Amino acid sequence: MSILYSETGGLHNAAIGKLETPIKMIIEHESDLLTKRGGICDWLFNVERSNRFGETIVGQNEFGVFHAAAEGEAATADGMEETYRKFIEHIQFMKEFTITAQMMEDANYGVAADAKRRVENFTRAYYKTMNRICEYVLANGTDTTGSFAGATLDLTTPDGKALFSNSHKYGNATLNGTQSNYYYGGILGSTSEFEAALGSLASILRNMKDENGDVLGYTADTIILPGNRPSAEMIVKKVCGSEGATGNGYNDINLQFGNWNIVVMPDWQASDDRVMIMSSEANRNLGGNMFFNRVPLTVSNWVDHHTGNYIWNGRCRFGVGFGTYKHILLAVDSDTAVTGATAIA
Repeated sequence: MSILYSETGGLHNAAIGKLETPIKMIIEHESDLLTKRGGICDWLFNVERSNRFGETIVGQNEFGVFHAAAEGEAATADGMEETYRKFIEHIQFMKEFTITAQMMEDANYGVAADAKRRVENFTRAYYKTMNRICEYVLANGTDTTGSFAGATLDLTTPDGKALFSNSHKYGNATLNGTQSNYYYGGILGSTSEFEAALGSLASILRNMKDENGDVLGYTADTIILPGNRPSAEMIVKKVCGSEGATGNGYNDINLQFGNWNIVVMPDWQASDDRVMIMSSEANRNLGGNMFFNRVPLTVSNWVDHHTGNYIWNGRCRFGVGFGTYKHILLAVDSDTAVTGATAIA
């Protein structure tokens, strides 16, 4: 993520001039570290630039298979039609921090330790905002709206349903179908139970239908877990990290070994055991989890002449939403029915 610096206004004394460049260097250094480290936004979302008020995702049905044609006959006509659209509006976020006049004086024309920590935290807060909003929209994917840091978020997919629903729509002018990406069942009671459930859930995701009613065929490769369910996390990591089937003495092959990336979302604090599985290829090709970067972190600074304090302001603008539901599903570990969810067969 690039950082923009706006022109500094007003007259500055020598102390301000000697502080500005070191502070910018700290911001750039912290930004480089966090960019290389990555986070939920980079790992689970499609990050794209935008230069508009918002972005509209338009879905179309696909061409069917080629039809046979006898010698000399014309080809069978086919066409594409719009089947859905989703608008994602950009939201503005801002933050400021202050270096007091006394702090500047005591820094001796350098950046004092406390001021340095403020600058580093300021940059981290920008990346924290992006990653946490991405965690929030996924963790609250059973709702249609949400509130994050004072912003109201639209959590629906193009069919108007929450990201996770048992009544998602698909179809075109002649087809009107529904399918589920929200499930419940015994999935995390043991390693053997999770291994069996994971196979079923992967098959469900692979058999998601497109707008023509054809099976999409995407392979699930990502498991997403809450940050506060250590027993479930241990079971998942054992299943996905063991070459042999766990919990038995006869060395069965573990079909799940080496097939999964595991992502734990720290701010997803679930009250029960649950898991998301996603196809990164479907997420990319179908425009699933979308993050549109309208304005990257833009930094400006000035002196408050009433107090003599040195103020730094950061502003950014981006949009987050879902272009489809067909790339991901949610499963809750429950032997009894869960509202809005389908039982795992």
